[in-house]
Amino acid sequence: MQQNKNPINWFPGHMAKARRVIKESLPDVDLVIEVIDARIPYSSRNPETDLIIGTKPAVIALTKASLASPAATSAWLKYYTGENRRAVATDSLSGQGMQELRAAVADLMSEKLERYRAKGMEGRKLRAMVIGVPNVGKSSLINRLAGGKRAKVENRPGVTLAKQWIPTEIGLDLLDMPGILWPKLGDERVAQNLAITGAIRDRILDTEEIAMVLCQRLAECAKSDFYGRYKLTPEEADGLDGYDLFNLIGKKRGMLISGGEINSSRCADMLLEEFRNGKIGRITLELPH
Repeated sequence: MQQNKNPINWFPGHMAKARRVIKESLPDVDLVIEVIDARIPYSSRNPETDLIIGTKPAVIALTKASLASPAATSAWLKYYTGENRRAVATDSLSGQGMQELRAAVADLMSEKLERYRAKGMEGRKLRAMVIGVPNVGKSSLINRLAGGKRAKVENRPGVTLAKQWIPTEIGLDLLDMPGILWPKLGDERVAQNLAITGAIRDRILDTEEIAMVLCQRLAECAKSDFYGRYKLTPEEADGLDGYDLFNLIGKKRGMLISGGEINSSRCADMLLEEFRNGKIGRITLELPH
């Protein structure tokens, strides 16, 4: 399978602007809530985040946890929890992890909250900035915390980002930030993982190539679920690369066009949609190392 070895440059002007807005807004908040995708907890974390937020306390929310491997999520929670940082697994559809997120905030901000109580300011709300790469579930998390009353903030080029504080039911006012990627996706595996989960728009990359990469990943890290979903047997599938697995699945699903070739575009769309919606299983594509 031929793969693109060149770094993906995907840093339009509105992302550079968003990064500036984040830096400028940090003094206005008590802590940062960083949203990452539980299926790709390394790849969906902007490597520049620590430099951008500095020593500001942070909670890392692993969203879409219901789509990820529970054992892998547990390992990532331990990996990301540190002296000035907590990590929680969340699912915005079910509400999983919202109480844990509240407890993590209270733990991180205990000294400040105690000072508020000492000054008779008990009940004063904390302020948190919510950041993350595109399509990791940031908006869904905000909506869940805000009880569905989130103000509409458009995130597209040419739209001015006005600061809007969103009240929540857990003693936090949230400041939503646009999703930002980093200037150059030089790590091919990271770029592929972001494409598989939809953080990089499908029109930017070759979806057929990405679906073939997904087949290779699933054969390596979730073989039982993968084979079961597409009725693959070890005799016919073991040892195949992503290209051959992709074609085998297309044939098994009857996605054929004239000449016996598979409809590769249709097959790619099906594979990516089924992975993204959890139809193949609860799968995490990477582990801490």
